[in-house]
Amino acid sequence: MRILNLNFVFVILFMCCANLNSQSLVKFVDTKIGSEGGGLGCGYNYIGASYPFGMVQFTPSFFSPQKGFVINQLSGAGCPHMGNVPVLPIAGNIEKSPDNMEGFDTYKIINEAHAGFLSVSMKDKTKASLTVNKRSGIAKFKFDKNNKTGSVIIGAGISSTFTENAMIKITSNKTCEGFADGGDFCGTKTPYRIYFAVEFDRASSTKGTWIGNALLKESLQGYGKNSGAYFTFDTMENEEVHYRISVSFVSIKNSKENLEASKIEGGFEAYKSNAEKVWNENLSKIAIESLNHDRKVQFYTHLYHALIHPNIVSDVNGDYMGADFQVHKTITEVQYSSFSVWDTYRTQAQLIAMLYPKESSDMMQSLVDFADQSGGYGRWVLANIETGIMQGDPTSILIANSYAFGATNFDVKHAYKHMKRGATIPLLRSQNQEIRPHLTEYMRDGHTFASMMLEYTSADFAIGQFALQALDNKSDGDYFIKRAQNWKNIYNPKINWLNSKHPNGEWKDIEHDWREATYKNYFWMVPYNLKGLIDTIGGKQVAEKRLNTLFKRLDASYEEDWFAAGNEPDFQVPWIYNWTSTPYKTSEVIHRIFNDIYNSKPNGLPGNDDLGTMGAWYVYASIGLYPMIPGIGGFSINAPQFKKVTISFPEGQLVINGGSTKSHYIQSLKWNNKNYTNTWLDWETIKKGGLLDFKTSNKPQKSWGKNQIPPSYN
Repeated sequence: MRILNLNFVFVILFMCCANLNSQSLVKFVDTKIGSEGGGLGCGYNYIGASYPFGMVQFTPSFFSPQKGFVINQLSGAGCPHMGNVPVLPIAGNIEKSPDNMEGFDTYKIINEAHAGFLSVSMKDKTKASLTVNKRSGIAKFKFDKNNKTGSVIIGAGISSTFTENAMIKITSNKTCEGFADGGDFCGTKTPYRIYFAVEFDRASSTKGTWIGNALLKESLQGYGKNSGAYFTFDTMENEEVHYRISVSFVSIKNSKENLEASKIEGGFEAYKSNAEKVWNENLSKIAIESLNHDRKVQFYTHLYHALIHPNIVSDVNGDYMGADFQVHKTITEVQYSSFSVWDTYRTQAQLIAMLYPKESSDMMQSLVDFADQSGGYGRWVLANIETGIMQGDPTSILIANSYAFGATNFDVKHAYKHMKRGATIPLLRSQNQEIRPHLTEYMRDGHTFASMMLEYTSADFAIGQFALQALDNKSDGDYFIKRAQNWKNIYNPKINWLNSKHPNGEWKDIEHDWREATYKNYFWMVPYNLKGLIDTIGGKQVAEKRLNTLFKRLDASYEEDWFAAGNEPDFQVPWIYNWTSTPYKTSEVIHRIFNDIYNSKPNGLPGNDDLGTMGAWYVYASIGLYPMIPGIGGFSINAPQFKKVTISFPEGQLVINGGSTKSHYIQSLKWNNKNYTNTWLDWETIKKGGLLDFKTSNKPQKSWGKNQIPPSYN
């Protein structure tokens, strides 16, 4: 009996320790990382509370923190946007109109900021704590005990950009509801409409609204630009006020249903615990072992950022607002939006497909539905709006990448129909945005503006691979894969660089037509035929020399001729050494990036996170596997930075041993206890799990991986 009791105690202790270890992962997420800085070298990450792929982001807006805590914000997007329905607790009574909410102080101190939770203190000694669940934001406002009253103001006709059309209606002493139209994003109008429902945990003593600079005491409705409502509470007996808000893109009725469905018993702490539990479950899909606490914080923060978007836009009843501005019912479990496709096709989409094939499949179906309703695929989708930001045909690549890495349960025939139409029909539009500008020129002449064209060739290759893999359509597959070789049409042998041409075939100045990068960065954007590119310029030694020159600096701006660690077009370039005779330099450069460019400070990102794109890059570089080729399920290899990584795929666990933050070079590698000397590893090989054993050193082993060339498609 005593032995049984001891065993029971041991099991209980083991379970408790395991549970505590799991719970600790949220604390490794520091949402302040990437939240400070300016311009292109800033992460633009927000510090507030998120839910994995959830509908709301409850946070001080990066772009208008003085307005309080908003209910929607894209993670890492570099232009002002959204920031709807800001809420702000204020000590005392409201004596004058908050107007545009520009006149308030930002928070004074960040008390705590981790996955699913934010706590800040205001200058007036009010404390705000925020958490979320799938479709709701939940706040606990604690007012200073020396004040007899505390007020909460809620903006309707106020956002991080502009809102012309809005309404807020007070429906009781502790509830209100309303709607607000969207503003813009990077110069494009975003005319979505967001509905909201708000509930406090207790009745207010007074209430009212405002419109512009007019305070309307005891009024029950406000509308239009710079409008809102306020509730004032007696705080002599009870200093705390709890606040909940849910949203819908369809109706106030649906927002109220979302609010009711999001209810959890137990007060604010129960909501917080639930959010942390869900984040722990998601973050634990990749378990790392490392003695370097700082790098562990960075890793889980970047993984966290990669799991925020795309986010839910459908309601609990299945309603969502389509790209045709009609209400639709989901055909999958939920509908998603917030697709920063030009960015995320390179890294984040593949990570989501590997770890969440069901959710990723639903995301792909959401893109197909969007194309059905709008006329074709967008490049950058916010709510139900195609913003047209950036260039190329990235959604075709994102869908092909997701399929290649395991997200296959969506309407692939319909998906391909839109791929082919967008790639072959000039002037086709998604809402008001042309899908492939200059497609006529590209199809007629075999070239167009250089960086745009390289995006098109990557899309063509991905479409060809999708036609082969998803539909067994060899004729179309061969056509698009062959057309992807159009990159050769802009090779200028006189200068040995890729170079834009005029429609008549005359060469332009080499500096022309490179968007958000230089010709030296974009040169390497032929990831599906790197051997062909390298052979064209004179072979591996020429390529290596050119790469060495690029990597003299890692912190270049978009206009400078060195590597820009925070810029998507050259994300993949460190791994191109694997196609030369010096693959050891891939790991060398990546660890330089870890050491010199990233850190755990609020300014610790070298560029816009772009809805998890940079976060996913960091995850891949950390585990030693990078998804290099559009539409191809596989990885280019580098030395990982952690002693042990365990990745839980749906079909099995992949264990990666032997990484280090100090030993940067691969000495040898084994796959399931057999020597492995290739710098390429197929997804099909690892998706059911296995053991990848690295042996690393602080001195280069120049022969490893040198003699086996990774894939190229000519």
